[in-house]
Amino acid sequence: MVNSELESVSLLETARRTKQAAGKLAVLSIADRNQALMAIADALSQATPEILAANQQDCQLAEQENISSALLSRLKLGESKLKSAISGIKDLVNLPDPVGSIQINRELDQDLVLQRVTCPLGVLGIIFEARPEALIQITSLAIKSGNGVILKGGKEAINSCQALVKIIHRALATTKVSVDAVQLLTSREEIKQLLELDQYVDLIIPRGSNAFVQYVQDNTRIPVLGHADGICHLYVDSQVDLEQAVAIAVDAKTHYPSACNAIETLLVHQEIAPRFLPMLAEALKLKQVELRGDQATQSIIATQEATEQDWQTEYGELILAIRIVASLEEAISHINTYGSRHTEAIATTSDVAAQTFQNQVDAAGVYHNCSTRFADGFRYGFGAEVGISTQQMPPRGPVGLEGLVTYKYKVSGHGHVASTYTGNDAKPFTHRDLD
Repeated sequence: MVNSELESVSLLETARRTKQAAGKLAVLSIADRNQALMAIADALSQATPEILAANQQDCQLAEQENISSALLSRLKLGESKLKSAISGIKDLVNLPDPVGSIQINRELDQDLVLQRVTCPLGVLGIIFEARPEALIQITSLAIKSGNGVILKGGKEAINSCQALVKIIHRALATTKVSVDAVQLLTSREEIKQLLELDQYVDLIIPRGSNAFVQYVQDNTRIPVLGHADGICHLYVDSQVDLEQAVAIAVDAKTHYPSACNAIETLLVHQEIAPRFLPMLAEALKLKQVELRGDQATQSIIATQEATEQDWQTEYGELILAIRIVASLEEAISHINTYGSRHTEAIATTSDVAAQTFQNQVDAAGVYHNCSTRFADGFRYGFGAEVGISTQQMPPRGPVGLEGLVTYKYKVSGHGHVASTYTGNDAKPFTHRDLD
């Protein structure tokens, strides 16, 4: 656990405490929850040197273990990343309260009223990769939505995560939100135990490899929300603004290559390829991107040979696979075959092609003439996100506050009984929506 007091407490007891704290958090006013968020933001700002020192320690240990460049990039928490995360908390404060929203207000009969009202899920179990700022985003979203949270970060980020939760607890101690509402697990063995706590944990959100997400889904009765691979594509159509398409491709690949919304494969229409690919290759060379292409691509620009495996790979680094296609339909077929249903984009000046692409591509995000890097809860105005879901059922895409609440039906009457509305003399319902 995160501190010495909790080291001797079993995970079962920790989960029980979190459940109790979540119940109290759920009924706090929005003012109290927002006040807790501002206290966390202020505490993190004041403790910036402490946080960066802990992260530096993690990065040094990770470099000694020769972890991948993509993982190291996600692990590094510089001052700008930290400031962005803190800014996200403050933006979250300004968002409407997701709890207590009346979605349905309906008269069933005179003085018999049905309401559907949003409410917190309860306790979230979040298992995330080596991104310390994700802990800040997840915790703030949980508090805003009235949920308790049990966090398990990657082993590479253990010092960063412990420092962050220590500071968050220090901030919460000055508010009405119990410190038990935010818990941190630190050992790999605790993951299996967490997955067995269906009595106390209401939703698991795993953020990691495809194999890990599959492991979580196969080993718990708790509902699971999340995505595995981020194999995203950009398709450059035959009708296109070439310079605009180059700019989009460069941004989508190089702005943050280790992010799950960076493109891994570029599809190019054969009519435009001879003009477009040399322009793209020159721009990507400046960014030190390694190119892998099919035979048609290699006949136009110099690349390494792309294999079947490349179409199925999330590189997470400066590598881009390129394939030339004969039509929009072939591009859509490739994406629906190899994509991970995360985020896909088309660059085209044809509204018909854009509409066809957006309607037929199976993904949580389908973009027209913009970078896939916009697939982000903060950029969507959600404040932040707990993760991105690629499942068909909602919530889908970046999961912010709306994905962390459920609803309950409240019915109020004056001695009404169901038998009044059955039988030969049944009274009819009015079913009138109220303001």
